[in-house]
Amino acid sequence: MASPQQARAQASTITSGKTAPDAGAAPTSQLRELFDGPRLSPGQRRIAQYLIEHITEAAFLSITDLADRVGVSQPSVTRFAAAIGFSGYPALRERLQAIALSTLGSTPGTAAEHRSNELQAAVDAEIENLENLRRDFADPDQVIAVGRALSESTPLTVLGLRISGSLAEYFAYAARRIHPDVRLVTRGGSVAFDALLQSRAAGGTWLLAFGMPRHAQETLRAIQVAREAGLKVALVTDLALGPLADEADVTFATGTGSRLVFDSYAAPVVMCAALLQAMTDADPERTQARLEEYEQVAEQHHFFFKD
Repeated sequence: MASPQQARAQASTITSGKTAPDAGAAPTSQLRELFDGPRLSPGQRRIAQYLIEHITEAAFLSITDLADRVGVSQPSVTRFAAAIGFSGYPALRERLQAIALSTLGSTPGTAAEHRSNELQAAVDAEIENLENLRRDFADPDQVIAVGRALSESTPLTVLGLRISGSLAEYFAYAARRIHPDVRLVTRGGSVAFDALLQSRAAGGTWLLAFGMPRHAQETLRAIQVAREAGLKVALVTDLALGPLADEADVTFATGTGSRLVFDSYAAPVVMCAALLQAMTDADPERTQARLEEYEQVAEQHHFFFKD
């Protein structure tokens, strides 16, 4: 019969979909592996980040004290423990204490050195996302085809709600330099529905939608309305499977950085740039004419400093 510790390790493995952290690894590596399995909310990442940075002390705190130190509620700590595969905070604390005790046996300065590398770990994770995207680009046919379709859709509507709004704004800002009618939708509900229906009525054929974590119900509904209206949907998101991808005609799944409290978007931004490049290549004469016209307007109105 498995011991309670083994049972908890097995439960954690089932929840995260990977093996339990290697007890012989560095303490910070053990914690990262423990926290990296599930998709954690920003509040839960704050708890994880605090534990990584203060493991020798935090592992021996009560749930009340830990919640106070992080600035969250006690139920938030309980939900965090459940999210990473533990039956509750006592089970999680037992694992943390074992990791903390291993820290005491490490060489002086090791824990501080690992803490100082949290930002480097975030960069490493983004490099991995970019490497995966690079492999996807080995066959660029789908990007090229969708870029051409977006170029031909007039108007072209770009949707990004909540946290996804920044990516949609970046894409729309650049696309307006090379496309005659780009419509940006960053408000959900009936406002989004109006914009989508008007776009289709005006002759638009495609919607480019962004759906980054945490995935919003209003994004799903807006995509459904677009499909019902007759628009085709190209989706940039982090998951190839799920409700958003199920509704899209084409899905570009790109990894997001989740090492820090808030996601980072290196790979999705490169995907935006790739689709923009495909749009420029789809109609090079229009692209050149519009870019030259914009430069003339920019110079006339002194948009930018002289180099």
